Amino acid sequence: MKILLGGYSSLGLIHGGPAVQLMQTYLELKKLGVEAELLDPYKRYTASDFDLAHIFAANIGTYHLAKNLQEYHLPFVVSSIFYTQHSTPYIKRLCSIAQMFQRLHKGIWMTYGITQEICSLARRVLPNTTDERNIIEHGLGIPSQKLSVVPNGVEPRFEYGDPTLFKKKYGIENFILNVGHIGPRRKNILNLIRALKHINHPAVIIGKITHGAYAEQCLAEAKENKNLFLIHGLENNSEVLASAYAASNVFALPSLFETPGIAALEAGLAGAKIVITSFGGTKDYFENFAEYTDPHSVSAIQQGIEKALNKKKDFALKEHIKRNFLWNSVAKKTLEVYKNVTQQ
Repeated sequence: MKILLGGYSSLGLIHGGPAVQLMQTYLELKKLGVEAELLDPYKRYTASDFDLAHIFAANIGTYHLAKNLQEYHLPFVVSSIFYTQHSTPYIKRLCSIAQMFQRLHKGIWMTYGITQEICSLARRVLPNTTDERNIIEHGLGIPSQKLSVVPNGVEPRFEYGDPTLFKKKYGIENFILNVGHIGPRRKNILNLIRALKHINHPAVIIGKITHGAYAEQCLAEAKENKNLFLIHGLENNSEVLASAYAASNVFALPSLFETPGIAALEAGLAGAKIVITSFGGTKDYFENFAEYTDPHSVSAIQQGIEKALNKKKDFALKEHIKRNFLWNSVAKKTLEVYKNVTQQ
């Protein structure tokens, strides 16, 4: 089976979850014997080169890729990587409005309309969570038979991080940890920083900084907390990052939503206790092994972290992640979807 995998053009700049999802899927598929290839925009292709394409993210950045695949009759599946806190009736109304405008005035687009069209063109849509699936089905109107939940995954190497490496480098251990981006509001770092201000415990935020008014406010308030240490973003393959997970006590990810937050899976596999947003389908992954928090409430984030700090570490979450969410397992589920689609 020959599979072409691609995403939006800025994946290499952002270094976020979708880039990890694409690359790990690609690597694990190759281990399973699939002839997988990453899309090279400067290479010439024909539809007959592949049995199927796999797009990562259904948004404006992948819209033309989806349309071109349709034009050249190469079937594709899409990992939608789509979530919103708008209600499904509201999304449904917006999609109807988008369709009406398209009929009346070509070239007028709405974000949900673009996602809806990509999902409609796909042979199969692969949401990461049941919450995402429900939004796509009931909000975007994609038939349930076109939807197959395929979870995000984690690399097994994060189980084996050496905590002494981080301790020797930074002189900190047993801390509260967050790994992500400082700047995007969805990551909700400002509320996390404000919650940490009321907790007398060492804390570390490892994040790439996207400068802007929100990021500057985060940095300014972080400076006021003597217990908080900021580290500019580490690469995902960094041994120091794996060590940070292993050296931490609690990993806190109180984003506005996560589907589910690959960093939280990495930290959980390393043995950290998890505090995470309740929005975005996180309960599909962490079940009763995490503390869930309301990201809009600083006091709720504070209470969730304090509750986790007072719990003893155990191996229940680690074993749960190993059974269900290693990338090899995710790739096998993805491959089953490919086989099903190509046999239709």
